[in-house]
Amino acid sequence: MTATTRAGADTVAELIRRRWGDHRTGLRDEHHTLSHHRAAAAAAARAALLVDLMPPRPGGEPHLGLLLDNTPEYPLWLGAAALAGAAVAGINPTRRGAELARDITHTACRVLVTQRAHLPLLDGLPLPGVRLLVTDTEAYRDLLAPYADARPGDAALGPVGPGTRYLLTFTSGSTGAPKAALRSQGAVASAGAALARAFATGPDDTHYVCMPMFHGNAVIADWAPALAAGAGIALRARFSASRFLSDVRRFDATYFTYVGRAVQYLLATPPGPHDRDHRLRLGFGTEAGAVDAARFRERFGVPLVEGYGSSEGGASVQRTPDTPPGAIGRAAHGDDLAVVDPGTLRECPPARFSPAGRLLNADEAIGELVNRGGTGTFEGYWRNPGAEEARRRGGWYWTGDLFYRDASGFLYFAGRTDDRLRVDSENLAAAMIEAILARWDRAAGVAVYAVPDPVAGDQVMAAVALHPGAAFDPAAFAAFLAAQPDLGTKMPPRFVRVAPALPLTATNKIHRVALRRASFLCDDPVWWRPGPGAPYEPLTEPARAALRAEYARHGRDPGGHPGG
Repeated sequence: MTATTRAGADTVAELIRRRWGDHRTGLRDEHHTLSHHRAAAAAAARAALLVDLMPPRPGGEPHLGLLLDNTPEYPLWLGAAALAGAAVAGINPTRRGAELARDITHTACRVLVTQRAHLPLLDGLPLPGVRLLVTDTEAYRDLLAPYADARPGDAALGPVGPGTRYLLTFTSGSTGAPKAALRSQGAVASAGAALARAFATGPDDTHYVCMPMFHGNAVIADWAPALAAGAGIALRARFSASRFLSDVRRFDATYFTYVGRAVQYLLATPPGPHDRDHRLRLGFGTEAGAVDAARFRERFGVPLVEGYGSSEGGASVQRTPDTPPGAIGRAAHGDDLAVVDPGTLRECPPARFSPAGRLLNADEAIGELVNRGGTGTFEGYWRNPGAEEARRRGGWYWTGDLFYRDASGFLYFAGRTDDRLRVDSENLAAAMIEAILARWDRAAGVAVYAVPDPVAGDQVMAAVALHPGAAFDPAAFAAFLAAQPDLGTKMPPRFVRVAPALPLTATNKIHRVALRRASFLCDDPVWWRPGPGAPYEPLTEPARAALRAEYARHGRDPGGHPGG
Protein backbone atom coordinates (compact mmCIF):
# COMPACT_ATOMS: atom_id res chain seq x y z
CA MET A 1 0.00 0.00 0.00
CA THR A 2 1.05 3.57 -0.64
CA ALA A 3 0.79 5.90 2.31
CA THR A 4 -1.39 8.96 2.08
CA THR A 5 0.61 11.83 0.60
CA ARG A 6 -1.57 14.83 1.34
CA ALA A 7 -2.24 16.45 4.68
CA GLY A 8 -5.68 16.11 6.18
CA ALA A 9 -8.54 18.38 5.19
CA ASP A 10 -10.88 20.32 7.46
CA THR A 11 -14.00 19.49 5.45
CA VAL A 12 -15.40 16.79 3.20
CA ALA A 13 -15.90 19.51 0.60
CA GLU A 14 -12.15 20.07 0.47
CA LEU A 15 -11.57 16.34 -0.02
CA ILE A 16 -13.94 16.41 -3.01
CA ARG A 17 -12.19 19.46 -4.49
CA ARG A 18 -8.83 17.66 -4.26
CA ARG A 19 -10.06 15.01 -6.69
CA TRP A 20 -10.53 17.59 -9.47
CA GLY A 21 -8.00 16.89 -12.21
CA ASP A 22 -7.24 13.37 -10.95
CA HIS A 23 -7.95 11.06 -13.89
CA ARG A 24 -7.24 7.76 -12.17
CA THR A 25 -10.17 5.38 -11.68
CA GLY A 26 -12.14 6.67 -8.73
CA LEU A 27 -15.66 5.20 -8.56
CA ARG A 28 -16.94 1.88 -9.93
CA ASP A 29 -19.72 -0.60 -9.75
CA GLU A 30 -20.57 -3.47 -12.08
CA HIS A 31 -22.11 -1.08 -14.63
CA HIS A 32 -20.17 2.21 -14.35
CA THR A 33 -16.61 3.50 -14.09
CA LEU A 34 -15.77 7.13 -13.27
CA SER A 35 -12.41 8.78 -12.78
CA HIS A 36 -11.88 10.82 -9.62
CA HIS A 37 -12.18 13.92 -11.79
CA ARG A 38 -15.48 12.85 -13.35
CA ALA A 39 -16.86 11.91 -9.94
CA ALA A 40 -15.93 15.35 -8.59
CA ALA A 41 -17.55 16.98 -11.63
CA ALA A 42 -20.71 14.92 -11.18
CA ALA A 43 -20.84 15.90 -7.50
CA ALA A 44 -20.41 19.55 -8.47
CA ALA A 45 -23.31 19.31 -10.95
CA ARG A 46 -25.55 17.84 -8.27
CA ALA A 47 -24.44 20.48 -5.79
CA ALA A 48 -25.44 23.24 -8.22
CA LEU A 49 -28.83 21.58 -8.77
CA LEU A 50 -29.29 21.22 -5.02
CA VAL A 51 -28.66 24.91 -4.43
CA ASP A 52 -31.39 25.75 -6.93
CA LEU A 53 -33.80 23.21 -5.41
CA MET A 54 -33.33 24.42 -1.84
CA PRO A 55 -33.41 28.22 -1.76
CA PRO A 56 -33.27 29.71 1.73
CA ARG A 57 -36.66 29.98 3.43
CA PRO A 58 -37.82 30.39 7.04
CA GLY A 59 -37.66 27.03 8.79
CA GLY A 60 -36.28 25.31 5.70
CA GLU A 61 -33.35 23.11 6.65
CA PRO A 62 -30.69 22.29 4.02
CA HIS A 63 -31.41 18.57 4.34
CA LEU A 64 -31.78 15.91 1.67
CA GLY A 65 -32.64 12.25 2.08
CA LEU A 66 -31.03 9.41 0.15
CA LEU A 67 -33.28 6.38 -0.33
CA LEU A 68 -30.86 4.47 -2.55
CA ASP A 69 -28.99 1.21 -2.84
CA ASN A 70 -25.20 1.44 -3.10
CA THR A 71 -25.28 2.85 -6.62
CA PRO A 72 -22.79 5.52 -7.79
CA GLU A 73 -25.51 8.09 -7.15
CA TYR A 74 -25.07 7.61 -3.40
CA PRO A 75 -21.45 8.80 -3.10
CA LEU A 76 -22.07 11.43 -5.79
CA TRP A 77 -24.84 12.95 -3.68
CA LEU A 78 -22.69 12.68 -0.56
CA GLY A 79 -20.12 14.74 -2.45
CA ALA A 80 -22.78 17.15 -3.69
CA ALA A 81 -24.09 17.76 -0.18
CA ALA A 82 -20.59 18.44 1.09
CA LEU A 83 -19.89 20.98 -1.67
CA ALA A 84 -23.27 22.68 -1.23
CA GLY A 85 -23.12 22.77 2.57
CA ALA A 86 -26.19 20.54 2.92
CA ALA A 87 -26.79 17.58 5.22
CA VAL A 88 -27.65 14.02 4.20
CA ALA A 89 -30.11 11.74 5.95
CA GLY A 90 -29.55 8.12 4.96
CA ILE A 91 -33.01 6.56 4.63
CA ASN A 92 -33.33 2.84 5.39
CA PRO A 93 -35.17 1.04 2.53
CA THR A 94 -36.31 -1.77 4.82
CA ARG A 95 -38.55 0.65 6.73
CA ARG A 96 -42.19 0.74 5.70
CA GLY A 97 -45.27 2.92 5.80
CA ALA A 98 -45.58 5.40 8.64
CA GLU A 99 -42.11 4.54 9.97
CA LEU A 100 -40.51 5.36 6.63
CA ALA A 101 -42.49 8.60 6.33
CA ARG A 102 -41.48 9.50 9.87
CA ASP A 103 -37.76 9.08 9.06
CA ILE A 104 -38.03 11.42 6.07
CA THR A 105 -40.16 14.09 7.73
CA HIS A 106 -38.41 13.93 11.12
CA THR A 107 -35.11 14.82 9.47
CA ALA A 108 -36.76 17.72 7.63
CA CYS A 109 -35.73 16.50 4.17
CA ARG A 110 -36.68 18.99 1.46
CA VAL A 111 -35.32 16.75 -1.32
CA LEU A 112 -35.49 12.97 -1.46
CA VAL A 113 -33.24 11.18 -3.96
CA THR A 114 -34.35 7.65 -4.78
CA GLN A 115 -34.54 5.07 -7.59
CA ARG A 116 -37.40 3.42 -9.41
CA ALA A 117 -37.06 0.17 -7.46
CA HIS A 118 -37.93 2.03 -4.24
CA LEU A 119 -40.86 4.06 -5.55
CA PRO A 120 -43.45 1.50 -4.33
CA LEU A 121 -42.23 2.18 -0.78
CA LEU A 122 -43.35 5.81 -1.13
CA ASP A 123 -46.81 5.17 -2.58
CA GLY A 124 -49.42 6.98 -0.52
CA LEU A 125 -46.99 8.32 2.09
CA PRO A 126 -47.66 11.86 3.37
CA LEU A 127 -44.47 13.75 2.50
CA PRO A 128 -45.52 17.40 2.32
CA GLY A 129 -42.99 19.76 0.80
CA VAL A 130 -40.57 16.98 -0.23
CA ARG A 131 -39.18 17.20 -3.78
CA LEU A 132 -38.62 13.72 -5.24
CA LEU A 133 -35.72 12.96 -7.61
CA VAL A 134 -35.67 9.52 -9.25
CA THR A 135 -32.15 8.85 -10.47
CA ASP A 136 -32.72 6.20 -13.12
CA THR A 137 -35.14 8.25 -15.24
CA GLU A 138 -34.88 10.49 -18.29
CA ALA A 139 -36.45 13.36 -16.32
CA TYR A 140 -33.59 13.21 -13.80
CA ARG A 141 -30.96 13.28 -16.54
CA ASP A 142 -32.70 16.25 -18.13
CA LEU A 143 -32.79 18.03 -14.78
CA LEU A 144 -29.03 17.63 -14.34
CA ALA A 145 -28.05 18.52 -17.92
CA PRO A 146 -27.88 22.33 -17.45
CA TYR A 147 -25.33 21.90 -14.65
CA ALA A 148 -22.88 19.71 -16.58
CA ASP A 149 -20.13 22.37 -16.58
CA ALA A 150 -20.22 23.03 -12.82
CA ARG A 151 -16.95 22.88 -10.91
CA PRO A 152 -16.46 22.05 -7.22
CA GLY A 153 -16.97 25.23 -5.23
CA ASP A 154 -19.15 26.97 -7.81
CA ALA A 155 -22.38 26.62 -5.83
CA ALA A 156 -23.11 26.52 -2.10
CA LEU A 157 -26.02 27.31 0.18
CA GLY A 158 -23.73 29.31 2.45
CA PRO A 159 -20.26 29.18 4.00
CA VAL A 160 -18.93 25.63 4.33
CA GLY A 161 -16.65 24.87 7.27
CA PRO A 162 -15.68 22.10 9.66
CA GLY A 163 -18.77 22.72 11.78
CA THR A 164 -21.21 22.54 8.87
CA ARG A 165 -23.86 19.89 9.54
CA TYR A 166 -23.29 16.97 7.18
CA LEU A 167 -24.79 13.62 8.23
CA LEU A 168 -27.98 12.63 10.03
CA THR A 169 -27.37 8.94 10.66
CA PHE A 170 -30.15 6.88 12.17
CA THR A 171 -29.37 4.58 15.06
CA SER A 172 -30.83 1.10 15.14
CA GLY A 173 -34.10 2.09 16.80
CA SER A 174 -34.14 -1.05 18.96
CA THR A 175 -35.91 0.90 21.68
CA GLY A 176 -38.45 3.32 20.24
CA ALA A 177 -38.10 5.36 17.07
CA PRO A 178 -34.60 5.61 15.58
CA LYS A 179 -32.59 8.65 16.59
CA ALA A 180 -30.73 10.70 13.98
CA ALA A 181 -27.16 11.29 15.14
CA LEU A 182 -25.49 14.45 13.83
CA ARG A 183 -22.04 14.53 12.25
CA SER A 184 -20.33 17.64 10.91
CA GLN A 185 -18.06 17.85 7.87
CA GLY A 186 -15.08 18.29 10.13
CA ALA A 187 -15.90 15.17 12.15
CA VAL A 188 -16.34 12.99 9.04
CA ALA A 189 -13.18 14.34 7.36
CA SER A 190 -11.20 13.77 10.56
CA ALA A 191 -12.52 10.23 11.01
CA GLY A 192 -11.68 9.37 7.41
CA ALA A 193 -8.15 10.74 7.71
CA ALA A 194 -7.57 8.87 10.98
CA LEU A 195 -8.58 5.53 9.46
CA ALA A 196 -6.57 6.18 6.31
CA ARG A 197 -3.49 6.77 8.50
CA ALA A 198 -4.20 3.76 10.72
CA PHE A 199 -4.43 1.38 7.77
CA ALA A 200 -1.88 3.12 5.51
CA THR A 201 -4.49 3.55 2.79
CA GLY A 202 -3.25 5.40 -0.27
CA PRO A 203 -4.04 6.26 -3.90
CA ASP A 204 -3.22 2.73 -5.10
CA ASP A 205 -5.92 1.16 -2.96
CA THR A 206 -9.53 0.37 -3.72
CA HIS A 207 -12.15 0.31 -0.97
CA TYR A 208 -14.96 -2.18 -1.54
CA VAL A 209 -18.22 -0.77 -0.13
CA CYS A 210 -20.66 -3.62 0.33
CA MET A 211 -22.34 -2.56 3.59
CA PRO A 212 -25.39 -0.27 3.12
CA MET A 213 -24.42 3.36 2.76
CA PHE A 214 -27.37 4.66 4.77
CA HIS A 215 -25.43 3.37 7.80
CA GLY A 216 -22.34 4.93 9.34
CA ASN A 217 -20.23 1.80 8.89
CA ALA A 218 -20.04 2.22 5.11
CA VAL A 219 -19.82 6.01 4.99
CA ILE A 220 -17.47 6.80 7.87
CA ALA A 221 -15.30 3.66 7.94
CA ASP A 222 -15.12 2.88 4.19
CA TRP A 223 -16.07 5.81 1.93
CA ALA A 224 -14.54 8.61 4.04
CA PRO A 225 -11.06 7.05 4.46
CA ALA A 226 -10.96 6.28 0.73
CA LEU A 227 -11.82 9.89 0.00
CA ALA A 228 -9.18 11.13 2.45
CA ALA A 229 -6.50 8.92 0.89
CA GLY A 230 -7.44 9.40 -2.75
CA ALA A 231 -8.22 5.69 -3.00
CA GLY A 232 -10.67 4.17 -5.44
CA ILE A 233 -14.18 3.16 -4.39
CA ALA A 234 -16.01 0.08 -5.65
CA LEU A 235 -19.68 -0.51 -4.87
CA ARG A 236 -21.97 -3.48 -4.50
CA ALA A 237 -25.63 -2.40 -4.57
CA ARG A 238 -26.50 -4.81 -1.76
CA PHE A 239 -24.26 -7.17 0.15
CA SER A 240 -23.90 -10.53 -1.57
CA ALA A 241 -21.81 -13.32 -0.07
CA SER A 242 -21.83 -15.27 -3.34
CA ARG A 243 -20.46 -12.30 -5.32
CA PHE A 244 -17.97 -11.08 -2.74
CA LEU A 245 -14.85 -12.78 -4.11
CA SER A 246 -15.66 -12.10 -7.76
CA ASP A 247 -16.18 -8.43 -6.87
CA VAL A 248 -12.93 -7.99 -4.96
CA ARG A 249 -11.07 -9.64 -7.86
CA ARG A 250 -12.84 -7.57 -10.53
CA PHE A 251 -12.29 -4.31 -8.68
CA ASP A 252 -8.82 -5.24 -7.38
CA ALA A 253 -10.09 -4.29 -3.92
CA THR A 254 -7.72 -4.05 -0.96
CA TYR A 255 -10.00 -3.01 1.93
CA PHE A 256 -13.59 -3.52 3.04
CA THR A 257 -15.77 -3.05 6.08
CA TYR A 258 -18.07 -5.61 7.63
CA VAL A 259 -20.42 -6.52 10.45
CA GLY A 260 -20.28 -9.90 12.13
CA ARG A 261 -23.21 -11.49 10.36
CA ALA A 262 -21.77 -10.64 6.92
CA VAL A 263 -18.60 -12.52 7.87
CA GLN A 264 -20.71 -15.53 8.85
CA TYR A 265 -22.41 -15.42 5.45
CA LEU A 266 -19.03 -15.35 3.70
CA LEU A 267 -17.75 -18.30 5.72
CA ALA A 268 -20.90 -20.25 4.84
CA THR A 269 -20.13 -20.10 1.09
CA PRO A 270 -18.54 -23.24 -0.38
CA PRO A 271 -14.72 -23.18 -0.11
CA GLY A 272 -12.78 -23.14 -3.35
CA PRO A 273 -9.19 -23.46 -4.52
CA HIS A 274 -9.05 -19.76 -5.44
CA ASP A 275 -10.24 -18.30 -2.13
CA ARG A 276 -6.92 -16.48 -1.71
CA ASP A 277 -6.62 -15.25 -5.29
CA HIS A 278 -7.16 -11.53 -4.62
CA ARG A 279 -5.40 -8.41 -3.34
CA LEU A 280 -7.66 -7.91 -0.37
CA ARG A 281 -5.46 -7.01 2.56
CA LEU A 282 -7.75 -5.97 5.38
CA GLY A 283 -11.28 -6.01 6.69
CA PHE A 284 -12.35 -3.53 9.36
CA GLY A 285 -15.54 -3.87 11.33
CA THR A 286 -17.23 -5.09 14.44
CA GLU A 287 -18.77 -8.12 16.11
CA ALA A 288 -17.15 -10.80 13.96
CA GLY A 289 -15.92 -12.70 17.02
CA ALA A 290 -12.53 -14.29 17.51
CA VAL A 291 -13.60 -17.69 16.12
CA ASP A 292 -15.01 -16.32 12.87
CA ALA A 293 -12.10 -13.89 12.46
CA ALA A 294 -9.62 -16.77 12.75
CA ARG A 295 -11.61 -18.86 10.25
CA PHE A 296 -11.78 -15.94 7.84
CA ARG A 297 -8.04 -15.34 7.95
CA GLU A 298 -7.26 -19.04 7.57
CA ARG A 299 -9.53 -19.42 4.55
CA PHE A 300 -9.15 -16.11 2.71
CA GLY A 301 -5.78 -14.94 4.01
CA VAL A 302 -7.30 -11.65 5.16
CA PRO A 303 -7.06 -10.34 8.73
CA LEU A 304 -10.18 -8.81 10.22
CA VAL A 305 -9.45 -5.86 12.48
CA GLU A 306 -12.15 -5.43 15.09
CA GLY A 307 -12.83 -1.84 16.00
CA TYR A 308 -15.23 -0.02 18.22
CA GLY A 309 -16.65 3.39 17.71
CA SER A 310 -19.93 4.66 19.04
CA SER A 311 -22.31 5.37 16.16
CA GLU A 312 -22.72 8.85 17.57
CA GLY A 313 -18.98 9.48 17.80
CA GLY A 314 -18.61 9.90 21.56
CA ALA A 315 -16.10 7.12 22.22
CA SER A 316 -13.57 5.10 20.29
CA VAL A 317 -11.38 2.10 21.05
CA GLN A 318 -8.24 1.45 19.02
CA ARG A 319 -6.51 -1.86 18.51
CA THR A 320 -2.75 -1.95 19.15
CA PRO A 321 -0.26 -4.69 18.22
CA ASP A 322 -0.19 -5.99 21.81
CA THR A 323 -3.99 -6.31 22.10
CA PRO A 324 -4.73 -9.77 23.56
CA PRO A 325 -7.11 -12.21 21.86
CA GLY A 326 -10.74 -11.34 22.48
CA ALA A 327 -10.03 -7.71 23.38
CA ILE A 328 -10.94 -4.72 21.20
CA GLY A 329 -8.06 -2.49 22.26
CA ARG A 330 -7.47 0.58 24.40
CA ALA A 331 -9.10 3.98 24.52
CA ALA A 332 -8.36 6.12 21.47
CA HIS A 333 -6.17 9.16 21.90
CA GLY A 334 -7.96 11.88 23.84
CA ASP A 335 -10.67 9.63 25.26
CA ASP A 336 -10.88 8.95 29.01
CA LEU A 337 -12.83 5.72 28.85
CA ALA A 338 -14.00 3.84 31.91
CA VAL A 339 -16.23 0.86 32.61
CA VAL A 340 -18.77 2.12 35.10
CA ASP A 341 -21.58 0.68 37.21
CA PRO A 342 -24.52 2.87 36.12
CA GLY A 343 -26.13 2.57 39.55
CA THR A 344 -23.19 3.65 41.69
CA LEU A 345 -21.24 5.63 39.03
CA ARG A 346 -18.14 3.84 40.30
CA GLU A 347 -15.58 2.27 38.02
CA CYS A 348 -15.92 -1.49 37.82
CA PRO A 349 -12.98 -3.57 39.12
CA PRO A 350 -10.66 -5.18 36.59
CA ALA A 351 -11.64 -8.49 35.06
CA ARG A 352 -10.19 -11.68 36.50
CA PHE A 353 -9.74 -14.76 34.32
CA SER A 354 -9.32 -18.46 34.94
CA PRO A 355 -6.36 -20.26 33.31
CA ALA A 356 -8.80 -21.32 30.58
CA GLY A 357 -9.75 -17.68 29.91
CA ARG A 358 -13.15 -17.70 31.64
CA LEU A 359 -14.20 -14.37 33.12
CA LEU A 360 -14.49 -15.08 36.84
CA ASN A 361 -16.06 -11.86 38.09
CA ALA A 362 -18.51 -10.89 35.35
CA ASP A 363 -21.08 -9.64 37.82
CA GLU A 364 -18.79 -6.90 39.12
CA ALA A 365 -16.46 -6.38 36.15
CA ILE A 366 -19.04 -5.73 33.41
CA GLY A 367 -20.43 -2.21 33.20
CA GLU A 368 -21.31 0.50 30.72
CA LEU A 369 -18.50 2.13 28.77
CA VAL A 370 -18.40 5.88 29.35
CA ASN A 371 -16.12 8.68 28.22
CA ARG A 372 -15.36 10.63 31.40
CA GLY A 373 -13.40 13.20 29.45
CA GLY A 374 -16.62 14.68 28.09
CA THR A 375 -18.76 13.83 25.14
CA GLY A 376 -15.90 13.33 22.68
CA THR A 377 -16.99 13.98 19.13
CA PHE A 378 -20.67 13.42 19.93
CA GLU A 379 -22.49 16.26 18.19
CA GLY A 380 -25.99 15.48 19.37
CA TYR A 381 -29.22 14.14 17.92
CA TRP A 382 -31.53 15.91 15.55
CA ARG A 383 -34.50 17.28 17.48
CA ASN A 384 -34.27 14.78 20.33
CA PRO A 385 -33.11 16.64 23.44
CA GLY A 386 -34.18 13.87 25.80
CA ALA A 387 -32.01 11.26 24.12
CA GLU A 388 -29.18 13.77 23.85
CA GLU A 389 -29.29 14.52 27.56
CA ALA A 390 -29.27 10.79 28.36
CA ARG A 391 -26.05 10.43 26.40
CA ARG A 392 -24.47 13.46 28.07
CA ARG A 393 -25.70 12.94 31.63
CA GLY A 394 -23.32 14.02 34.35
CA GLY A 395 -20.92 15.52 31.82
CA TRP A 396 -19.91 12.05 30.59
CA TYR A 397 -20.69 10.33 27.32
CA TRP A 398 -22.65 7.12 27.94
CA THR A 399 -22.20 4.66 25.07
CA GLY A 400 -25.05 2.27 25.92
CA ASP A 401 -22.59 -0.63 25.46
CA LEU A 402 -21.31 -3.16 27.97
CA PHE A 403 -17.57 -3.73 28.39
CA TYR A 404 -15.07 -5.08 30.87
CA ARG A 405 -11.41 -4.11 31.26
CA ASP A 406 -8.45 -6.26 32.19
CA ALA A 407 -5.68 -5.27 34.58
CA SER A 408 -3.60 -3.91 31.68
CA GLY A 409 -6.36 -1.60 30.52
CA PHE A 410 -7.51 -3.55 27.47
CA LEU A 411 -11.23 -3.34 26.81
CA TYR A 412 -13.50 -6.28 25.92
CA PHE A 413 -16.92 -5.84 24.34
CA ALA A 414 -19.72 -7.58 26.27
CA GLY A 415 -22.82 -6.52 24.34
CA ARG A 416 -25.41 -3.78 24.45
CA THR A 417 -26.91 -2.57 27.67
CA ASP A 418 -30.24 -4.09 26.66
CA ASP A 419 -28.46 -7.42 25.97
CA ARG A 420 -27.54 -7.93 29.61
CA LEU A 421 -29.13 -10.96 31.28
CA ARG A 422 -29.85 -11.35 34.99
CA VAL A 423 -29.83 -15.07 35.79
CA ASP A 424 -30.20 -16.21 39.41
CA SER A 425 -29.08 -12.73 40.56
CA GLU A 426 -25.94 -12.92 38.39
CA ASN A 427 -25.33 -10.48 35.54
CA LEU A 428 -24.34 -12.05 32.23
CA ALA A 429 -23.53 -10.54 28.84
CA ALA A 430 -25.10 -12.09 25.76
CA ALA A 431 -22.06 -11.36 23.59
CA MET A 432 -19.79 -13.43 25.82
CA ILE A 433 -22.06 -16.48 25.63
CA GLU A 434 -22.40 -16.04 21.86
CA ALA A 435 -18.63 -16.06 21.43
CA ILE A 436 -18.49 -19.45 23.15
CA LEU A 437 -21.45 -20.99 21.31
CA ALA A 438 -19.97 -19.84 17.98
CA ARG A 439 -17.26 -22.49 18.44
CA TRP A 440 -19.79 -25.25 17.82
CA ASP A 441 -18.86 -26.63 14.43
CA ARG A 442 -22.48 -27.20 13.37
CA ALA A 443 -23.47 -23.57 13.91
CA ALA A 444 -23.43 -21.13 11.01
CA GLY A 445 -24.80 -18.35 13.21
CA VAL A 446 -25.71 -17.86 16.86
CA ALA A 447 -27.64 -15.21 18.78
CA VAL A 448 -28.08 -15.18 22.56
CA TYR A 449 -30.76 -13.15 24.32
CA ALA A 450 -32.83 -12.99 27.48
CA VAL A 451 -36.31 -14.37 27.93
CA PRO A 452 -38.13 -13.67 31.19
CA ASP A 453 -37.85 -16.17 34.03
CA PRO A 454 -41.30 -17.21 35.31
CA VAL A 455 -40.52 -15.80 38.77
CA ALA A 456 -37.76 -13.17 38.55
CA GLY A 457 -34.92 -12.10 36.29
CA ASP A 458 -34.08 -13.82 33.03
CA GLN A 459 -33.33 -17.14 31.44
CA VAL A 460 -30.83 -17.69 28.62
CA MET A 461 -32.14 -18.46 25.14
CA ALA A 462 -30.10 -19.03 21.98
CA ALA A 463 -31.14 -19.03 18.35
CA VAL A 464 -28.93 -21.24 16.19
CA ALA A 465 -28.75 -21.39 12.40
CA LEU A 466 -27.02 -24.59 11.29
CA HIS A 467 -24.67 -25.21 8.40
CA PRO A 468 -26.33 -26.72 5.31
CA GLY A 469 -26.97 -30.42 5.85
CA ALA A 470 -26.41 -30.26 9.62
CA ALA A 471 -29.05 -31.34 12.11
CA PHE A 472 -29.50 -30.32 15.72
CA ASP A 473 -28.29 -33.18 17.93
CA PRO A 474 -29.27 -32.35 21.53
CA ALA A 475 -26.77 -34.76 23.08
CA ALA A 476 -23.92 -33.46 20.92
CA PHE A 477 -24.83 -29.87 21.77
CA ALA A 478 -24.91 -30.65 25.50
CA ALA A 479 -21.55 -32.40 25.23
CA PHE A 480 -20.12 -29.38 23.44
CA LEU A 481 -21.34 -27.08 26.22
CA ALA A 482 -19.84 -29.30 28.89
CA ALA A 483 -16.46 -29.21 27.15
CA GLN A 484 -16.16 -25.40 27.11
CA PRO A 485 -13.87 -24.41 30.00
CA ASP A 486 -14.97 -20.77 30.00
CA LEU A 487 -18.72 -21.40 29.99
CA GLY A 488 -19.97 -20.43 33.43
CA THR A 489 -22.64 -22.43 35.20
CA LYS A 490 -25.34 -19.80 34.52
CA MET A 491 -24.48 -19.43 30.82
CA PRO A 492 -25.82 -22.56 29.08
CA PRO A 493 -29.06 -21.72 27.28
CA ARG A 494 -32.22 -23.22 28.69
CA PHE A 495 -33.99 -22.73 25.35
CA VAL A 496 -32.47 -23.32 21.90
CA ARG A 497 -34.35 -22.14 18.82
CA VAL A 498 -33.20 -23.92 15.65
CA ALA A 499 -33.83 -21.41 12.87
CA PRO A 500 -33.27 -21.72 9.11
CA ALA A 501 -31.71 -18.25 9.29
CA LEU A 502 -31.29 -15.59 11.94
CA PRO A 503 -33.45 -12.48 11.50
CA LEU A 504 -31.37 -9.51 10.39
CA THR A 505 -31.65 -5.75 10.39
CA ALA A 506 -31.01 -3.77 7.22
CA THR A 507 -27.37 -3.39 8.28
CA ASN A 508 -26.91 -7.18 8.48
CA LYS A 509 -26.89 -7.22 12.26
CA ILE A 510 -28.89 -9.81 14.16
CA HIS A 511 -32.38 -8.52 14.91
CA ARG A 512 -32.40 -9.27 18.64
CA VAL A 513 -35.60 -7.35 19.25
CA ALA A 514 -37.47 -9.78 16.99
CA LEU A 515 -35.88 -12.75 18.71
CA ARG A 516 -36.74 -11.50 22.19
CA ARG A 517 -40.26 -10.71 21.08
CA ALA A 518 -40.77 -14.22 19.71
CA SER A 519 -39.28 -15.84 22.83
CA PHE A 520 -39.85 -19.62 22.91
CA LEU A 521 -43.31 -19.21 21.37
CA CYS A 522 -41.94 -18.94 17.83
CA ASP A 523 -42.83 -21.21 14.92
CA ASP A 524 -39.31 -22.67 14.66
CA PRO A 525 -38.40 -25.88 16.55
CA VAL A 526 -37.31 -25.15 20.12
CA TRP A 527 -35.36 -27.47 22.40
CA TRP A 528 -35.22 -26.92 26.16
CA ARG A 529 -34.02 -28.24 29.46
CA PRO A 530 -36.99 -28.80 31.79
CA GLY A 531 -34.62 -28.56 34.76
CA PRO A 532 -31.00 -27.55 35.45
CA GLY A 533 -28.61 -29.99 33.84
CA ALA A 534 -31.42 -32.05 32.29
CA PRO A 535 -31.02 -33.34 28.72
CA TYR A 536 -32.34 -31.11 25.96
CA GLU A 537 -35.72 -32.23 24.62
CA PRO A 538 -38.24 -30.79 22.16
CA LEU A 539 -40.48 -28.06 23.58
CA THR A 540 -43.86 -29.60 22.84
CA GLU A 541 -47.18 -27.77 22.76
CA PRO A 542 -48.24 -29.23 26.16
CA ALA A 543 -44.92 -28.08 27.63
CA ARG A 544 -45.42 -24.58 26.18
CA ALA A 545 -48.89 -24.44 27.67
CA ALA A 546 -47.56 -25.49 31.06
CA LEU A 547 -44.85 -22.84 30.89
CA ARG A 548 -47.37 -20.13 30.00
CA ALA A 549 -49.52 -21.18 32.94
CA GLU A 550 -46.49 -20.94 35.23
CA TYR A 551 -45.78 -17.41 33.98
CA ALA A 552 -49.41 -16.45 34.50
CA ARG A 553 -49.37 -17.70 38.09
CA HIS A 554 -46.54 -15.30 38.86
CA GLY A 555 -48.02 -12.42 36.89
CA ARG A 556 -45.24 -12.45 34.29
CA ASP A 557 -45.34 -12.48 30.50
CA PRO A 558 -42.93 -14.72 28.54
CA GLY A 559 -43.29 -12.40 25.56
CA GLY A 560 -43.54 -14.09 22.26
CA HIS A 561 -45.54 -13.60 19.14
CA PRO A 562 -45.69 -16.61 16.83
CA GLY A 563 -43.59 -16.10 13.75
CA GLY A 564 -41.18 -13.68 15.50
